Amino acid sequence: MDLPPVGLGTMGITDAGTIERAIEIGYRHLDTAQIYDNEAVVGEGVAASDVAREELTVATKLWVDSLAGDDVRPGTEASLDRLGLDAVDLLYVHRPRGGYDPETTLPALDEVREAGLARNVGLSNFEPDQLNRAREVLDSPIAAHQVEFHPYYGDRELLADAQAHDYPLVAYSPLIGGDAFDDPVLTEVAEKHDTSPAAVSIAWVLSHDNVVTIPKASSPAHLEANYAARRLTLDPANVERIDAIDRERELFPE
Repeated sequence: MDLPPVGLGTMGITDAGTIERAIEIGYRHLDTAQIYDNEAVVGEGVAASDVAREELTVATKLWVDSLAGDDVRPGTEASLDRLGLDAVDLLYVHRPRGGYDPETTLPALDEVREAGLARNVGLSNFEPDQLNRAREVLDSPIAAHQVEFHPYYGDRELLADAQAHDYPLVAYSPLIGGDAFDDPVLTEVAEKHDTSPAAVSIAWVLSHDNVVTIPKASSPAHLEANYAARRLTLDPANVERIDAIDRERELFPE
């Protein structure tokens, strides 16, 4: 998929006005999930927007209790009902747990795509061997893989897979759960660029080939700042400085 560099992660967003405002600012990729319990909020924001539906990429994720083969289509239809949409542009397996079985889940996803309920199929939080198995079973191409990726954590093997197979790695939590604002390296680089540590963290994520990101924000100021960060380019020396940060923190371990 040709996803924009910066989309909107909606976990925790409960006001449809925030979604509408994000679209007004310029966001065209909106990411939700069944487990976020806000698909209806995202759908209301999309419906209220003046931007044509075909200009938006709306993504949602099937939670682990909707992944058994017989549950995929009903789960997808329930998400579409909450979103108020005939189809989503990107439908993910949220985590390969619960009812997930590649031999039954993935053919059911192909069927959902063939039925026109989802235009593309994605995976999220998969390990390299699970990606390989999915490629063997799926008829649909893997349109995107969503994973945690930020200056404190990122699986280079997953990044390499995205680059080798030329699909977008969708990076969630690019602001390190808020820690980006206080990191001394990010702060120093931000001062040199007359910007914020958050913008630097987003720019570092985007400095990698085949990576896009979906920071979450609610306030208009943060929505605008995160979206503007797509224009910030870090020089190689600063990218290397951030690469060398001696800290590892995975926010959402499996």
